[in-house]
Amino acid sequence: MKKISRRNALKQSLAAAAAISLPTIAPSRALGLKGKNSAPNSRINLGLVGNGKIMHGHRNYHLGADDVQVVALSDVKTWELERAQAEVKNIQGEACPTYEFYEDMLARDDIDAVVVGTPDHWHAKISIDAMKSGKDVYVEKPMTLTIEEGKIMRDVCRRYGRVLQVGSQQRSNRAFRKAAELVRNGYIGQVHTVAVRLGNFPPPTQYPAEPIPEGLNYDRWLGPAPLEPYNELRIKGDYGGGWRRFWDYGSRKNGDWGAHHYDIVQWALGRDETGPVHFVPKGYKGEPYQYYLYEDGTKIIRGYDGRGHMIRFMGEEGEVRVSRGNKLDTEPASLKNTVLKTTDRRLYQSEDHRRDWLDGIRSRNQTICHVGIGHRTATICHLAGISERLGRPIDWDPKAERIVGDPQAAKWQTRPRRAPYHSIG
Repeated sequence: MKKISRRNALKQSLAAAAAISLPTIAPSRALGLKGKNSAPNSRINLGLVGNGKIMHGHRNYHLGADDVQVVALSDVKTWELERAQAEVKNIQGEACPTYEFYEDMLARDDIDAVVVGTPDHWHAKISIDAMKSGKDVYVEKPMTLTIEEGKIMRDVCRRYGRVLQVGSQQRSNRAFRKAAELVRNGYIGQVHTVAVRLGNFPPPTQYPAEPIPEGLNYDRWLGPAPLEPYNELRIKGDYGGGWRRFWDYGSRKNGDWGAHHYDIVQWALGRDETGPVHFVPKGYKGEPYQYYLYEDGTKIIRGYDGRGHMIRFMGEEGEVRVSRGNKLDTEPASLKNTVLKTTDRRLYQSEDHRRDWLDGIRSRNQTICHVGIGHRTATICHLAGISERLGRPIDWDPKAERIVGDPQAAKWQTRPRRAPYHSIG
């Protein structure tokens, strides 16, 4: 008899559910699972890769979801696995296997999907390997470390028919959606300038070498990144610095907050399938701000006055300003209460970014921030970073997806990968 895998069983149960009513769901006490009310064969079995700071929220969310079962944890830090395992056992009522090497976790055919919450330089490789092994993916932003990684991820996702959501969760917030719809439908006229607030990290620091602590696979943490002496501050998960300060592991603030705010700019301007054409770093010929331009001249300025907001859209007939916490202000002030007309363009509506992904796993439909969107936004982050590092403007062809007229800058569309972590796709 042909063996039916956990994944095939899930697909068959979903297909059947579309044609017939589901049977009565067994109570959680009968399943021996605290707080889980869905029948076992209707749950999504989930693995979590990278169980540090950012994963805490993802872990608690999915542990609290009736239709999800967290069945595996992976990390290169023993103490992170121990902390995560304790949370899983406390909420689900039973422990789950842990893995130092995520490849061992991906080899399990009973896992349906994975969440990738590692530092940025591991996002692409883990996501690609997961999709090739038949898993759907939720990957933290920015989706990639380099532009070429994004191209590979997009191709792999399409080839293997996977559902991928990038963790740019501002798209699933009603204030950002309303702001984007007002801009997209011309309520402030032609947009000429957008200000985004990203903040700044301290410059990268060459920390002194420290002993590698027991329970950390530091070589594995570095992965494809250059070999550097271990220091706790280099690898620390810290929103104010830590590994985010270093070009080796990301694009600094362009990849940190830029991945959020540039994404909303793309959405509001209707540019999800394309991108800017010209990038200028702060300080070039006295330029006070880093900025980039779209082909029509729309200018996006990092650090320009946002008038108390994270993003400020300036048009010929008004303004839209938006921030987290559902904070939305406009000029004229009455504009923010505008009820959109039936003829206006409405944007994808999601009130819960993680739930949108889980629903996509079941429906096999595109998510609100799918791989193509994530790649285009990450490309902006990387191009802004390349221009900043080189200290000069660069030009980008968004159709051909290549830096033009600057062979040295074009080399930065990818990065060297340290042995033995050469392979990406």
